[in-house]
Formats: sequence, C-alpha cells, structure tokens
Amino acid sequence: MDQKPKYINVRGRLLDLTTPKVMGIINVTPDSFFAGSRVSGQHEILDMAAKMVDEGADLLDIGGFSSRPYADEVSPEEEKDRLLPAVKIIRKEFPDLIISVDTFRSEVARSAVHEGGADIINDISGGDADENMFRTVSELKVPYIMMHMQGTPSNMQDHPVYDDVVADILKWFGNRIYKLRSMGENDIIIDPGLGFGKTIDHNFEIIRRLHDFEAAGLPLMVGVSRKSMIWKTLGISPAEALNGTTVLNAAALIGGADIIRVHDVKEAGETVRLIGRMMDIMPR
Repeated sequence: MDQKPKYINVRGRLLDLTTPKVMGIINVTPDSFFAGSRVSGQHEILDMAAKMVDEGADLLDIGGFSSRPYADEVSPEEEKDRLLPAVKIIRKEFPDLIISVDTFRSEVARSAVHEGGADIINDISGGDADENMFRTVSELKVPYIMMHMQGTPSNMQDHPVYDDVVADILKWFGNRIYKLRSMGENDIIIDPGLGFGKTIDHNFEIIRRLHDFEAAGLPLMVGVSRKSMIWKTLGISPAEALNGTTVLNAAALIGGADIIRVHDVKEAGETVRLIGRMMDIMPR
C-alpha cells in the first residue's frame, strides 16, 4: 500500500495535509439543495467568503452549476457568467486564499484558472463528463479533485448498483489515476462522491470502510455536509442537518479524510480540532 502524500503543490506553495483541512462551500447558483450555501451579488458573495475565512476555512470551493439530483442543465456560458465574477472578487479580496472551482467542464476550468485566478479544479465527474478535462488540468498544472459519480446528476439516483461499492469505486479511481498520471498531473485528490449515484446504504458503507481508500495512495476528500443520507435517515430537513453532519464529519476524519468539504466552517473546524486531539495529530 502506498503512503498518502501529506502535501499538495498549490501554485508553488505546499498545502500541508498532516492536519486535515476544511473546505467551505459557496454556491453561486439559484438551486443548490441547501439554501444556506446559495449566494448572489458581489456583497453577498464577499460576506459569505469573509465569514468562512474568519471561521477558519483553509480553502473555498465555488460552484456555478448545481449538481443536486435532477438539477436543471446550465450552459457553459451561463456557468462561466455565474462563476468567474465570484472567483475574481474573492481572489481580489483574499489574494492568498486557496480557491477551488467546482466544475466538470474543461473550458470553464481553463477560464477559472487563467481569468479568475483559481487554484484547484474540483470535478464531480472525475473526467467522465468532458474528455478534455484531464489534458486541461495537466496543462494548467493545478491540483485536481477527482470525484466518483455513477451516471450523471440527471439520472445518478435512478437505480445505483454496485458489486462492492468500495472495491468498484477504487477500481474506477485506479484507471483514471493511471491515465492522469501519464499526462503529467502530479497533485490528485480523490473523493468517493457520497450521494452521487449511491443509495443511503452505499453512503454509510463508504464511510464505514473509508480507510480502504488509502490503497489509492492519494489525499482523500469527503463531502457529507447536510446531504440526504443525514436528513432522510433522521426524518428532518437539510436545514436541520448540522448535528448529523458533524457526527459524520467526525467519522470521516477518523476514517482518514484529509479534507472535509462543508457548509458550516466553524463547526467543521472544531470537529477537526477535537478529533485531532483524540487521535494525537494536533499539537497539545
């Protein structure tokens, strides 16, 4: 088994993953599943970014295309029109902040890096939605978050089936990691894609067996924040799912997550500190 690297190179700066990092979510979309993550307008975007930075976010992930099940299609032009102004104003206000862009389109990724100053590309399709994505990120020389999704947002929850959900996802990652490495991409982060083409049972099995993903030898990101596996299990709404999110973020950190992607930065940061103290990975 390969040892996971503890650093990724972000534009010549090393992001130290010895202590897990918190990625805050900002959605410049009108229809993301959690209303609390939606922002529009320059002041609202900057207020949200400033709040997350003040609460200790290590990275921000900005998305202009809702990936919730059965979300409406958005053209590349509209996605860029939503995304680029947000990336630019956050970059101007926070020049040293690490900014990730949530997109599965290579042309949007290229514009976000060249025009907006984004640092990382976060692709929910793991390169499947755009055959040019792997070549693009390797040319851009930016870290790439490769997420697993079975199907597309329009059909991923229709009837997800696996022989062994963790083994199948690891095999899927293996093929794509090899291809991406052969193109010269050095900094890859994997995300098993909770809720993306998985049943609730699949999602809980992934969290239970999260240590198995160490076999990939790459940093691991987990995004469970306010997802339906929480609120459907508990019979509540996404707005009421913060406590459940904290519980599963703790489980993910114990399971080896290096980055947790969240709507609620303060609570996530406290979870990192407490689990870190318990596991003796934080200074006392």
